[in-house]
Amino acid sequence: MSDSFDIDPALIRKLAGLLNETGLAEIEYEDNGKRIRVAIPDAGTVATSPVPAATAAPAAPEAPAASGGGDIAAHLDAVTSPMVGTIYLAQAPEDPPYVKAGDTVSEGQTLMLIEAMKTFNEVKAPRAGKVKSIMVASGQPVEFGEVLAVLE
Repeated sequence: MSDSFDIDPALIRKLAGLLNETGLAEIEYEDNGKRIRVAIPDAGTVATSPVPAATAAPAAPEAPAASGGGDIAAHLDAVTSPMVGTIYLAQAPEDPPYVKAGDTVSEGQTLMLIEAMKTFNEVKAPRAGKVKSIMVASGQPVEFGEVLAVLE
């Protein structure tokens, strides 16, 4: 197997577009045993790098139906998980949570973190409002589309 492969610029643009749409920090794509990872290390750049298949983590499953929230997932004020990972409600275990039920938040404020592939991704408030409830516990695994919190 060759150490390099042709990179499809259209694929990179498509993956970068998915990052922007979903708010993810990185995405990985595999085809015929070759993988490519597109990541946003900081807000201004998109980096790409081939990832050897032998060292890459298993690919995440296709987006499952929302879980853990039932009909709440369809609620307009539900904040849902943009990815599969582990949720953390605070920066560190000894720190207070970013937010709790009853707190007023502003648009873009960090509500919690999701760890995916050893990368921490902020979950931000999609709009200003009051936190009606937090639907997850710190350290809990979450699925794509799972309800994390509800705003009023």
